[in-house]
Amino acid sequence: MRTFGTDGSKMTSLFGNRKIKMPNILKIRSSSSASSTNSPAVELDSPPAVLTFEENLKQRNLLAACQQLIALEDRLFGENSCALPAEREQLETQHEVLLNQVWLVVEASLNSGEEDLEILEEVAKVIQLEEERDKQWQKAKESGTGPVPDWRPFNCRSTHDDLLSKMVKKRLDDTENLSGGDNLSSSLKKDIFKMGKCLKDDMKKVVRDVKRRYPEEFDICNLYARLYHQTFSARLLAITEFGLDLQDLIYVLYWVHSLYPNDVLQSTELKDDINSEHLGCLLPADVLRPLEDQYLSHKEGILNTWTSNALKNEEDSCLKGNLPDVFDGCYFTNIAIDVVEIFDEAAKEARSVLGDLNKAKSIAGQLNIFLASYKSFLEAVLKGRYGNILPTVKAHLASLETFRGYIMNNADLFTDDVRAGCLSTVAELKCLCHSYITSSVHKDLKPAYSKLGTGTWFSGAPVGVLEGLQKNIENIKTALNKGCCEELLGQLHKEVLAEYVSRLMKRNLKLADEDQQRTAATLVSEDNERLHALFTEAGSKEEWLRDVLSKISEVLRIQDVGFIQLEVATLVRDFPDISSLHIKALLSLKRNLSSDDIYRIKHGVKERVRRRSRQDKTTRDDQSHDPDRNPLMI
Repeated sequence: MRTFGTDGSKMTSLFGNRKIKMPNILKIRSSSSASSTNSPAVELDSPPAVLTFEENLKQRNLLAACQQLIALEDRLFGENSCALPAEREQLETQHEVLLNQVWLVVEASLNSGEEDLEILEEVAKVIQLEEERDKQWQKAKESGTGPVPDWRPFNCRSTHDDLLSKMVKKRLDDTENLSGGDNLSSSLKKDIFKMGKCLKDDMKKVVRDVKRRYPEEFDICNLYARLYHQTFSARLLAITEFGLDLQDLIYVLYWVHSLYPNDVLQSTELKDDINSEHLGCLLPADVLRPLEDQYLSHKEGILNTWTSNALKNEEDSCLKGNLPDVFDGCYFTNIAIDVVEIFDEAAKEARSVLGDLNKAKSIAGQLNIFLASYKSFLEAVLKGRYGNILPTVKAHLASLETFRGYIMNNADLFTDDVRAGCLSTVAELKCLCHSYITSSVHKDLKPAYSKLGTGTWFSGAPVGVLEGLQKNIENIKTALNKGCCEELLGQLHKEVLAEYVSRLMKRNLKLADEDQQRTAATLVSEDNERLHALFTEAGSKEEWLRDVLSKISEVLRIQDVGFIQLEVATLVRDFPDISSLHIKALLSLKRNLSSDDIYRIKHGVKERVRRRSRQDKTTRDDQSHDPDRNPLMI
């Protein structure tokens, strides 16, 4: 059939091998010489050859072929068109042929080389053009302005997306020939690994090669990511429905919470082109929760078994009367190192498998349960059930320090309650061990303590405290870890000074005049220096204890009631544990003070403390209302 253009030029149909005859090209001539035979015509280059629809298809000029069909569609369905049904049917067939070629290119896009990817760029434009034509024909249909092609709309965009979805499913189904995962222990793990590998490799291809062939409006990277996510999710969901053994369950959780979100979506090649937050989790919460609970229950049971065995080995060794091992000259036991290693590995594995630190905290919570059993064991040691008490206590002091360090340095693994409970148990056990050692020291020094503040002491004769301490300190330091030794000696330092002050204030000594009080002050000062030197040289870090006896010495030395009141107030300020009974006992040593003097001093100290308390409260209140100190008050 022949059709005619608006200018009357003859046009042939695009059907078959017939070509479009372009409208006549006007020759450029001078108006003044139009009728002159002497004026030569201006010759033009011949126009380029026009390809038929079939030729464009053969040469894979898909966009040009699409434009030809759309132009013909306009003519066949334009106003006053008298196209025959056969011509319209033929045009529909041509559209089908074109779109078949389009979908073949799309289907091969992830396996295409550079040349085929250039054609994919044309395919994307064809889809856009067909989508636009669908919209135009839809408007025409709604307005009733003329006939509409029966084959419209083509819905090329949704067909394209559906085709990608089928293609993705097929690729994740056909991963048997992919390499990798050979070292995995089960066929299920290998299948999951290969699906994940296929997903990542394909997405890298999309980002690297396919993305630039599509217009931005396709958002092709996120489209592919969503399709792969949905398909991978469906595969994993189907796997979980048949039940999993423990190791396969762990591998599924590891992919869901760690490998997929971190190694795939957040990989260097993909993270900038994929909106991973919109994808969500691979498995729904109602499926994940039972799997996570099953994993945690198993892990907690394993931890309980391992740590119970470690503690039992320690008990068995003690029951046999074995001395602790010696490492670097110190008594040592492996229990803390073993248990910490077990818990640390379990907590870190749980954090990776579950992908949530808060979920993993229940693992570290088992440490609190273990420490309760450990406490029972050490209490039995201190009661003498196993023998070799002192070496065993020294060995376990080092272990308690290891536990404390681990808990303090890994606070993020614990809930606040569990962390506080663990630290409390460790502190209680250290206190019990310290008390066992220091109580034996005080027992040994009891005869020497009894002479403090007596006439023997006042005469300047040695009472044996320093000598006894020196011998006991050497015994304490033997085969004890340095850090533990420093802490233990610091505790003993405080207890010895408390005992010294207590003995001094028992009124066994009455300092009747100024000379006696100055002599006593000198003795206290000298004892203070010797005790401080002994403890600090041995390893105590409690430097502040030096001031306790020096301030008491100063109270004994001075005679002016006002200055005494000031010194006592300073003593109370620096050492809040000092009670009114302590103050009364200290002042009673100064026999020349009257009851009224003692009352005035105690009353003055009380008033000073009260004023100081009010000032401190005012300062705190001012600071809390100071916008510069508390930005929340602005």
